[in-house]
Amino acid sequence: MTTPVIDLENVSLRLGEGPSSVDVLKNVSLRVEHGHSTAIVGPSGSGKSTLLMVIAGLERVDSGAVRVAGERIDQLGEDAVAAFRGRMIGIVFQSFHLIPNMTALENVAVPLELTGHDDPFAVARKELDAVGLKDRLTHYPGELSGGEQQRVAIARSLAPDPAIMIADEPTGNLDQATGRQIADLLFSKARERGTTLVLVTHDLSLATRCDRQVAMRSGRIETPIADAVVEG
Repeated sequence: MTTPVIDLENVSLRLGEGPSSVDVLKNVSLRVEHGHSTAIVGPSGSGKSTLLMVIAGLERVDSGAVRVAGERIDQLGEDAVAAFRGRMIGIVFQSFHLIPNMTALENVAVPLELTGHDDPFAVARKELDAVGLKDRLTHYPGELSGGEQQRVAIARSLAPDPAIMIADEPTGNLDQATGRQIADLLFSKARERGTTLVLVTHDLSLATRCDRQVAMRSGRIETPIADAVVEG
């Protein structure tokens, strides 16, 4: 049996304190094979985005084991997790998360620069070209359409050549046609590079393009996907 690139074992996470605390994840176990694409679906508040943040090391679990690319990231310190994430995990958010006073080129290059990459701007140019934005390098986020901003975000996530890419509602802020183009881009780039893709989506047509679909409800994984309530 091959070792999964993502292996969560009995993961639980509670957010908040006292009477207002909420069990967001409840004994969740999930294995994702290298190079596969996995969609996580379910109603709002089911724990989908939190699960992604746990995989990325952006949320600390209360119990259970989080293994990513063979590393127990739940046992690493904050600096070590950040360094690991910078090398191994690309993240695409629904709201793009670009730095408004930086150009497209700078948005892609600066994270590489911070990790000590030898030639971050050359890599950034290459990645922006690969997502169809070679003529928009010097444009700021406010000068780009939503689809173009998400292309910059995808270029930024791919620039370190990560083993894993996670995407949280990557088409959620886009119209249908643009969203389809962005989905095509995500899947094609993951396939070209052999990158493991894990995405959260409310769009079942997007989810069914993945190799596997995982349904969540009330902080737990449930199957089959048809039993999940998916909200538009």
